[in-house]
Amino acid sequence: MSQQPRRSRRLRALTGIALAGLVALPLSACGQGQDGPGAEGSAAELEAALEKGGELTYWTWTPTGEAQAEAFMAQYPNVKVTVVNAGTATDEYTALQNAITAGSGAPDVAQIEYYALQQFVLSEGLLDLTQFGFADLEDDYTASTWSAVNIGGGIYGLPQDSGPMVLLYNQQIFDEFGIEVPTTWDDYIAAAETLHTADPSKYITNDAGDPGFAQPLIWQAGGRPYKTDGTSVTIDLQDEGSRLWADTWNRLLEPGLLAPIATWTDDWWRALSSGTVATLITGAWMPGILEGSVPEGAGQWRVAPLPSYDGSATTAENGGSAQSVINQTKNPALAAAFLEWLNNSDESISVFLEGGGFPATVAHLNDEEFLNAAPEYFGGQEINKVLVAASENVSEGWEYLPFQVYANSVFPDTVGQSYANRSDLNAGLKAWQDNLVDYGTSQGFDINK
Repeated sequence: MSQQPRRSRRLRALTGIALAGLVALPLSACGQGQDGPGAEGSAAELEAALEKGGELTYWTWTPTGEAQAEAFMAQYPNVKVTVVNAGTATDEYTALQNAITAGSGAPDVAQIEYYALQQFVLSEGLLDLTQFGFADLEDDYTASTWSAVNIGGGIYGLPQDSGPMVLLYNQQIFDEFGIEVPTTWDDYIAAAETLHTADPSKYITNDAGDPGFAQPLIWQAGGRPYKTDGTSVTIDLQDEGSRLWADTWNRLLEPGLLAPIATWTDDWWRALSSGTVATLITGAWMPGILEGSVPEGAGQWRVAPLPSYDGSATTAENGGSAQSVINQTKNPALAAAFLEWLNNSDESISVFLEGGGFPATVAHLNDEEFLNAAPEYFGGQEINKVLVAASENVSEGWEYLPFQVYANSVFPDTVGQSYANRSDLNAGLKAWQDNLVDYGTSQGFDINK
């Protein structure tokens, strides 16, 4: 890499949620005070902790997690890091919340998706890393990912990756049916009509109802349905942007222009392999997964900016994770030092990139070698230039709910019914809002709508 994040240079110089059905959200935690063993600290303690050494447990589902830990231990042989895959996403969050509630059994460092971070902050599960000077790292990361870990003025993790939304499209299918790459959602809908009319077995994309897909598209449309100020929460899933997305997506859903296939299922992989699905609206982390999982598509796929409402480059984040120090750790300085190395050093991020990850660090996104990569799978296209441009055009101001894990869990029972019936998504959004208002109120939040 041509550069390194500045905090990793400093470190080298020094060293040579409450989930539904589990627990109620403790609203007293909204002030985000820290009373765990890591309540006091300093940046200088990181050096001493690495020299002294010790043992850490790290929960992650990142494919390169083991390799990164091995590289860390080779550099810091006094530290032993045990990597545990406690399950992905909600499976891990359930185990983590149970351990936090029990007061024992939690790891020292854990991977947490951006949408779930706030819930663990509210349950006082995460260490505020400002005590170790982590606020100085802001310029090392993209604005959207840094915003995700900066909660109430505290820093509750370091970004690992980012997922600016882009369009992956099958060039072979587009050429066969005379479809131009769409730049607006009107163009995209027209392409969907052209493709499905010419061959009813083919669809522009799939969507069986997924909150992790719908919410970024609401974000891109200008929707800002959630606002949190302490215990006061506003929910408006009928704001202008939310309605704009729903009205637009209705034009695909109601006529049957979307393949009713759930993402990540066997049927979905088969649809991508066979050409049944012609595009993916997804995060920048997807190209590496597609290349590794759909070998039949080699040479066929390309990457383009996400269509927008006015042809601009505006996009949103789809997915992405941070790593956080758990407040239960008995060695906060060592855990923080490992976390800093993990997500803010060339050594670690290079391993992450070798596994196909898409970084959140500005220096690595702007590295010439990274930008000029031209994978044969994508026809020799320099896809990272498209992905990095997307990371620079993420619309600002998005917030998640302080009970987003619960919110996502009831999406299938509300908005999901609109998908199942191919009916107005606005009705589904209203049903979702009603459910969330009831739940938030029952948890002690002051809900505005």
